[in-house]
Amino acid sequence: MAISPQKAWGIIRSCVKPLGSIRKPLNDAFGHCLAQDVRADRDMPPADRSAMDGYALRAADLTEYPCKLRLIGEVAAGSSQRPKVTPGGCASILTGANTPPGSDTVVKIELTSLDGDTVTINEPVKAFMNVRKRGEEASKGDVLLPAGTILSPAAVGVCATVGLANPKVRRQPKVALLCTGEELREVSQPVGPHQTRNSNGPVMQAILAREGFTNVTHEIVPDDPQLTIDALRRATDNADMTILSGGVSVGKYDYVPDSVAAIGAKLRFHQIQMKPGKPVLYATRGRNAHIIGLPGNPVSVLTSMHVFVLPALRMLAGVSPENARTTLRLPLDGKVKSRSGRTLMALGRIVNKRSGPVVQPVGSMGSADIYASASADGVITVPASKTELPAGTMVDFLPWRSIS
Repeated sequence: MAISPQKAWGIIRSCVKPLGSIRKPLNDAFGHCLAQDVRADRDMPPADRSAMDGYALRAADLTEYPCKLRLIGEVAAGSSQRPKVTPGGCASILTGANTPPGSDTVVKIELTSLDGDTVTINEPVKAFMNVRKRGEEASKGDVLLPAGTILSPAAVGVCATVGLANPKVRRQPKVALLCTGEELREVSQPVGPHQTRNSNGPVMQAILAREGFTNVTHEIVPDDPQLTIDALRRATDNADMTILSGGVSVGKYDYVPDSVAAIGAKLRFHQIQMKPGKPVLYATRGRNAHIIGLPGNPVSVLTSMHVFVLPALRMLAGVSPENARTTLRLPLDGKVKSRSGRTLMALGRIVNKRSGPVVQPVGSMGSADIYASASADGVITVPASKTELPAGTMVDFLPWRSIS
C-alpha cells in the first residue's frame, strides 16, 4: 500500500544511524561532519588586541584637541614587546598586536600626525575604541562548533584557530549504484533503436559528488533474477547505502522487490503517494545498511535522490535529521496544476526579482523529460489535496543545488 512522502521520510529517519567516527588530518577533513564538540583552547582573543593600525594610549590623557603625546615605542602583531604607557605617552601599534600595559584605547592612524617622537591627536576619540577585549569572542572551554557541524571552509578555520589538527569526524558513507535494465548501455557504447544510454548512473554520481560523497561504485545489472540478487547482495555486503534505479515496480521484469527479500533484507515500504516517484522502495539489511530503489525515469531519479536519498546519506554522515533535508519557502510565480491525487513534485526554477526571489514552474512532458529538468533548480511541493496552486501562493521548494 502506498504511503505519504511524509510517512516515508519518517520511516527512513527512524532507521538511519550515524556511521562511526575517525580522526582525519584537518587538511583532509573538509566536508566531513564533526563527531566531537570543538572548544576554545584559550580565551579568544587571548589578550586585549588592537583592531586598527594607530596608537595605543590612555583615554584619560585626551583632555583637549589637538592633543600631543610622547611616543614611547612600537608593538607589532606577533611582537612580545610590552612598552608601558604612562600618563602623556603612547605607543605605535599595528592591527592584531596586544595592547601594551597602561593603555585602554587605540586611535587610528588617520586621525593623527607624527613629528619626531611627538604624536598629535587631531580629532576627538571615544574612550576604549578599537580594542578587542580578551575573551570577547569566546572564553576558554566554550563550544565553538557542536558535534554534527559540517566542516565548511570557515569551520576548518575554527579548528585551525584552536589547534585541532586531527578532528574526530564521521566516516563518509560508501555508496553502491545499481542501474537495472536489459536495454541499458554505457554512455560510450553504441546503441541500437531498442537500447538506451545509461543516464541515471552519471546523474546519481554527479548528485553524490556535489555533496562530497565520492566513495561510490557503479554497475549496470541486466534484467535477470539471479544477477539482480547477486549484485544486490554484493553491494549491500560492502556499502552503507545501495541505490537502484529501475526494476522496482510491479512489472514482469521488475526483479528488485523479490531480490530484496531473497538477500534477507527487511522491506520498510514500497510505493509512495508521490509524483514522480510512486514505486520508490526502502529496505534495510543488518544493523545499518540501507537499500533505496528508485524508478528508472530520469526525473523520478532526480526528485527521489533529493527528497529521500541525499537526506539519508547526510544522516549517515552525521548530520542531524532536522538539518538533513531543508526546504525554501517562496512565492509561486505562475500557477501549477495537479491531477494526480498524489503529492506532486513539480519542476521549478528560482528567479530573482526586484521584490525578492520567486519560484517559476518549469514545463515538463513527464517523468522521462530529462531535458526540462536541466533547466530546473529543484521541485515545488504540491499537496495531494490540491488540484491547483495559483500564482502568489507561498510554496515549499526543495532546491537541487545552491542558489546564488
